[in-house]
Amino acid sequence: MERYSGALEEAADGARQQERHYQLLSALQSLVKELPSSFQQRLSYTTLSDLALALLDGTVFEIVQGLLEIQHLTEKSLYNQRLRLQNEHRVLRQALRQKHQEAQQACRPHNLPVLQAAQQRELEAVEHRIREEQRAMDRKIVLELDRKVADQQSTLEKAGVAGFYVTTNPQELTLQMNLLELIRKLQQRGCQVGKGGL
Repeated sequence: MERYSGALEEAADGARQQERHYQLLSALQSLVKELPSSFQQRLSYTTLSDLALALLDGTVFEIVQGLLEIQHLTEKSLYNQRLRLQNEHRVLRQALRQKHQEAQQACRPHNLPVLQAAQQRELEAVEHRIREEQRAMDRKIVLELDRKVADQQSTLEKAGVAGFYVTTNPQELTLQMNLLELIRKLQQRGCQVGKGGL
């Protein structure tokens, strides 16, 4: 008798899972219609069905939320680093202007053209250094963001989310961004396990 009730429970669980899968798939198909037609064509029924299966237990929603929080923290940190560098450059320019003004005020008039030429060369060297430091910072930011994207792709691939793998192909990245947006919209609609209907 126990075996029989266990089998019934298992069958009921299977039916609930199947119903849940159908609800998620239906919601995904509805959301896909909001995407540009070029992406709609790339998201086959099989891909959407596999994505719905990956979303069944709610873990992927939690993973995506965690990745989003990490991304926001990373972006904020990089933004603050860039702001600090810009502030350092602003202070450097102010100090240089002050130094030049003081030197010009203390300079004898007949030496002023020579001093101004030297100051102009110094200013150009400082501006060149600032541009190089800003470029280096921007390269660092881009590399860090690229690493974050690769980490996110790898994490989602390991979690079994359809359409995710490590790539730098712009079309594939856009497709993955659309898939993430679908997951986020489902999450916002409350399509997680135990949250009931869509």
